[in-house]
Amino acid sequence: MITKPRIAIFLNHPECSAHCCVGMYEALHPHYQVRFFNRDQINSKLFKNLDIVAFPGGIGNSDTFDKLVKPRAGYIKDYLSNGGRYLGICMGAYWAGHHYLDILRSVTAEQYIKRPNADVRRSFGTVSKVSWQGHQEHMYFYDGCSLIGDESQFDTVARYPNNDPMAIVQNRIGVIGCHPEALPSWYDKPHLKPNWHNYRHHELLLNFTNELLAR
Repeated sequence: MITKPRIAIFLNHPECSAHCCVGMYEALHPHYQVRFFNRDQINSKLFKNLDIVAFPGGIGNSDTFDKLVKPRAGYIKDYLSNGGRYLGICMGAYWAGHHYLDILRSVTAEQYIKRPNADVRRSFGTVSKVSWQGHQEHMYFYDGCSLIGDESQFDTVARYPNNDPMAIVQNRIGVIGCHPEALPSWYDKPHLKPNWHNYRHHELLLNFTNELLAR
């Protein structure tokens, strides 16, 4: 019997959105054993036999991180230093940056809407026309980050229209600024409905996660 890889996704709604967690589950659960955990479960027991720890999108301010994760951040860093893997989407990508977990090297997670030539200039649910491994995709976006730094130090999987890295893998850290896990209900506005990806972006997230697992 082949054992599926194990991934644990942080859930603390509304700060770490249940909608994002469900989207990640839908994209990954056929191929991964998926479990959810909350802040009280961040301990050494959580990381035993775990292949990937994942942090989703949500309310990504510093108060949220300080309340939910900072007191237990040492467990996460120990897990990563011992060969673990980190997957972060939107807020989870910000949290990999130097203001938070500080697990990226020579990379800063910067607010895309404030970057030069950004195609989105305010914080709201929309899509950005990203290039994912050379293919154009209208991917769901809600105030995600650019991953700015020495591009020789990471592999760029996707870029925003202004050429900023949007999804990268650095060693065993994989972070994504947009939302490939987005579900049909996220595209409920008239201007969004034509951009529904028919689960194609879930396949991109699965491939991204598989690449991370291979590290």
